[in-house]
Amino acid sequence: MHGLDPDVLIIGAGCAGIAAARALIARSQSCVVLEAGARVGGRAFTTQALGAPLDLGATWLHQAHDNPLTAFIGDHLDHDTVRERHLHLGDRFATRAEFSDYWRAHRAFEEALEAAPLTPDRSVMEAAPQAGPWDATIAHWLGSQINAMELTGISLEDYVKTDLDGPNLLPREGVGGLVARLAEGLPIRLNHAVTHLDWSGPGVVARGSWGELRAGRAIVTVSNGVLAAGAIAFTPELPAATRAAIAGLPMGLLTKIAFRAKGADRLGIAPFHSARRAVTPGAEPPMSWVFWPFGADHIFGFVGGARAWDLSRQGPAATEAAARADLAAMFGPRAAATLGEGLVTDWGENPLFRGSYTHARPGHHASRALLATPLGEGRLRFAGEACHSRFAGTIAGAWLSGASAAG
Repeated sequence: MHGLDPDVLIIGAGCAGIAAARALIARSQSCVVLEAGARVGGRAFTTQALGAPLDLGATWLHQAHDNPLTAFIGDHLDHDTVRERHLHLGDRFATRAEFSDYWRAHRAFEEALEAAPLTPDRSVMEAAPQAGPWDATIAHWLGSQINAMELTGISLEDYVKTDLDGPNLLPREGVGGLVARLAEGLPIRLNHAVTHLDWSGPGVVARGSWGELRAGRAIVTVSNGVLAAGAIAFTPELPAATRAAIAGLPMGLLTKIAFRAKGADRLGIAPFHSARRAVTPGAEPPMSWVFWPFGADHIFGFVGGARAWDLSRQGPAATEAAARADLAAMFGPRAAATLGEGLVTDWGENPLFRGSYTHARPGHHASRALLATPLGEGRLRFAGEACHSRFAGTIAGAWLSGASAAG
């Protein structure tokens, strides 16, 4: 045995695990959170590696008026109120008139998706406009760069039902800093990887190299990437429907890259503004960038979908080189003169995550609710962003799912 037996065992100290623990303690139920890694927060993690708070994972509180984490936020701003977007067309940035035309096409694209029938379900791309001059750029942005997967592989029903709006809040402390603050004082045991969970009853038994721990029930909050890889063995084996739900909700990849400026040059881009390149036939899919948040001397950007997975397999040096090339395509030699120390996340290759967040394959929106369904007369529940049918892919979904699983 490894300490006293709690009422509930929580596997994973990410946002869902933290929410579950807080909800249980509020109800005077005992719990222990077993975290495989050396820190809390999961896919919400803020680093000071570049001299100022930088989120390596979750970055915004989306749809803030409905987001449960808004209640805990400290100093922040609504990014939408200060962000101006810049679109590069290959040899120059778009004019105001060109960008207005782009946004008209963007609205028409999204309106077409909203108006499309959801049954029978199919990929988003099968319902999307594709003939317009901006459609490929819009599809890349909404797919790879927001949903971490190309629209060809995402369920239309899931896309529409989980699409979020603003406000999009940026906490000065970082989203990871916010989540870590909410974990303070909780009964969390770091470096306690669970490799086997016996839920055959009457309770549950978790085992790892550290020993074993019994509890009345368990809430498993690890990512679907970890579940799909079989990192936790279950006795008895999970039901076929649960395994199908996990397979139907695979992890996409959104790799984050950041650079610190060498000197005073800010590339002519104001703080909080964003820039990205238009899709060019035959060229590598472009990245997207946010500049100088809160006046810090760093920028951060994203590469998503298939290109992110390919670069991840090649290693961080390949991703960093591709990112420098992407910025050079917009700013020329000035980029190389400005960009100093770089940082690349490892969500794809890290065995504790194996991706960034889930998307639903066509026909699998219902798999989110199915995965959240209690098993074994309530002895086993899953929680996390994958389990939420509205805020999927976000820390809001993870938080709400974790709190629900605690009930």
